[in-house]
Amino acid sequence: MDAIETLMSEHRNIERVCDALSGFAEEIQRTGATEKEELSRFVTFVREYADGQHHAKEEGVLFQEMVAHGFPSSGGPIAVMLHEHDASRGLVRALAAKASQDGEWTAADRQEIAENAHGYADLLRAHIHKEDAILYPMALNRLPDEALEGVAERCAALDAGRADAAERLVALAEELVTRHAHAVHPDAAPDPTGLDAR
Repeated sequence: MDAIETLMSEHRNIERVCDALSGFAEEIQRTGATEKEELSRFVTFVREYADGQHHAKEEGVLFQEMVAHGFPSSGGPIAVMLHEHDASRGLVRALAAKASQDGEWTAADRQEIAENAHGYADLLRAHIHKEDAILYPMALNRLPDEALEGVAERCAALDAGRADAAERLVALAEELVTRHAHAVHPDAAPDPTGLDAR
């Protein structure tokens, strides 16, 4: 699997957790629950996987290689992607603050969590679409083969250095999706009776 294919595969994991985060936000508003530990688990996945692994490879490897081959860094698609990465971090900081605040969540707290959770999920879904449909194809079409090979090698080295963390985070993603994504996609909820297998 080359670097772009790996990045796109990571996008699928991030999208599924975005669905779960939206579901979580709807659940806490409906039930009035305070689930700080669960919100912290979402923050962990986003910070360590979506940002710490995925965005780090884009910003530290792919985008740098694109700039080295003539893509502007202060305008155009790379600047837009970097701006959206920063915007997503601001939303995650707000969620992290709610996960660590003292006391039970108020209705206003849950509303703020929902707004930031849906804001993050919507931003990331649109952001991922731009990368999959526009930015990555531009890189594949305009970077020479040797540059793409260099991107693949550098990304693979980064992945090898954090393979254990990636495995843990993908497992966390599965737990979050299993528990919460059905609130957004009810048809995707596992059937505890097993009757859907007939």
